[in-house]
Amino acid sequence: MNDSKISQYDNGLPVVAVIGRPNVGKSTLFNRMVGRRQAITDPTPGVTRDPVEALYEFDNRTIRLIDTGGYKAEQEGLDALVGKRSLEIMESADLVLFIMDVMEITPEDEVLVKILRRYSKKVLVVVNKVDNQGREPDVWNFYSLGFDNIVAMSAEHGLGLTELDEKLEEMLDFEIKREAFETGEHQIAVTIMGKPNTGKSTLTNRLLGKEASIVSNIPGTTRDIVEGKFESGRKIFRVLDTAGIRRKKKVGENVEYYSVNRAFQSIEDSDLVFLMIDAVEGLADQDKKIAAQIVKKGRGVILVLNKWDRLKDIPNQMEAVKDRIRFLFPVLAFAPIVPISALTGEGVDQLLTQAQNVWKQLNKRIDTARVNEALKRWTENQEAPRHNTGRYKLLYGTQVRTNPVHFLFFINRKNGFPDSYLQYITNNIRKDLGFPSIPLQVEIKEK
Repeated sequence: MNDSKISQYDNGLPVVAVIGRPNVGKSTLFNRMVGRRQAITDPTPGVTRDPVEALYEFDNRTIRLIDTGGYKAEQEGLDALVGKRSLEIMESADLVLFIMDVMEITPEDEVLVKILRRYSKKVLVVVNKVDNQGREPDVWNFYSLGFDNIVAMSAEHGLGLTELDEKLEEMLDFEIKREAFETGEHQIAVTIMGKPNTGKSTLTNRLLGKEASIVSNIPGTTRDIVEGKFESGRKIFRVLDTAGIRRKKKVGENVEYYSVNRAFQSIEDSDLVFLMIDAVEGLADQDKKIAAQIVKKGRGVILVLNKWDRLKDIPNQMEAVKDRIRFLFPVLAFAPIVPISALTGEGVDQLLTQAQNVWKQLNKRIDTARVNEALKRWTENQEAPRHNTGRYKLLYGTQVRTNPVHFLFFINRKNGFPDSYLQYITNNIRKDLGFPSIPLQVEIKEK
C-alpha cells in the first residue's frame, strides 16, 4: 500500500480518490456510496472545488473515499487550483476511481486518460450513466483506453454498486483497523465559520498540516464542507471548513445557497465553532447573525481575530478591540476572543488550548446537590422579587444535560418572573459552577 500524503492519520485505511471531468457524476457516486448527500450536486460545471472526505463501509471493509473537483483541460485561475489539488490527491491515493460518461468521451477525458495511464495499475474506470440496457454495449468502447479494470454503473440509480464493491475488494489491500480516530470517540468537533475571505481555509490547512481547502481571494471558493482530523494536546480534533457566509441578498446562485445552508447545518454537527473575524476589516452585521445561530444551538464559540499581525502595534489594542466586540456582540459576552495569524501560525496554539477549555465546560456536569447548595446561597444573597400576592421562590434546580449545557429550576410561580433575576441566576452559574466561556440554557418551570 502506498504511503498516502493526503492525511497524516490514515490508520491503515485504503484511500480511494474519485477523479473525472465536471458533470460526469463524481459527487453523485460519492453520495451514493457514503449513503448521504455530503457532496453538493448541481448541473453547474465545477460545483465541487475542495476535496470532500467520508468513510465508505461495505462487506466488513472500510475505505476513505475522497471526492475531488472536476478536472478541466483548459485551466486558469481557480480552475487551475482545483485541478492541481485533484491531481495531488490522485497521485497519493491507493486507488483512483476514474469516472466517465457512457454517452461521450471528451477532450478533457482524453487529457486525464494520458495522465492516468502511468498509474494504470491503481485506476478503476467507472463508466457512469448506464441507466438502461440500451447503453450497456457502449461500455465496450472504453476498453480501448488501455485500462484493465472497468465497471459500468448508474450512480443516480445505484445500479452496478455491487460490482463496484467487488472491484474495490479485488484491487485494494485491506487492513481493517477501526480505532477511536475513525469511530469519533473522544473527538472535539470544530466548525470554522465566517464571512468570505476571513482566512477559514488558511486556518484549516494550517491545523491539518496539508492543503485540504483551496485558498483563493475569490469569494465563494469553498462550497462543500471540507473535513479533516488532527491531534493537539492529546485530543483528536475533527475540523469542518465551511463556505463563507454573505448577506442573503448577495447570494446569487443556487450552489452558494446550498453551501451557506450546509454551513449553518454543520453547527449541529459540532461541539464548538471558530467564528473567524477579519481583524483589519472588523465586525459586520453578518457576524452577528452567525453568532446568534451558534448561541441558539447551544454550541461553544470562540471569536478568532485573524490577520492580527497586519494591525499596527498600539498600546492596549487588544483591550480596546475586546471592549468593542463585547459592545457589538452582547449575545457573545461569554465567548473567548483569540487573536491569531492563520498565515504565520501565530496564536494558533493558544486557540487550540482555549478550544479544549471550552470543550471541557460543554461536557461538565454538576450534581444536583451542589446545584441546590449554590442556589440557596444565591437566593440568600439576593432574594427573588415580589409579585402582587407574595414573593417568587426558586424551590430547587438541576442540570438536565451537557453539550449543550441546560439547567432547569422549579419555581412557585412562573407568570411574570423577571428576566433580570433569571440573568442573576445565570451569571452565578457561570461564576460559581465553572461555566464562564460557553452558552447556557437556563429554564424555569412552575411546580
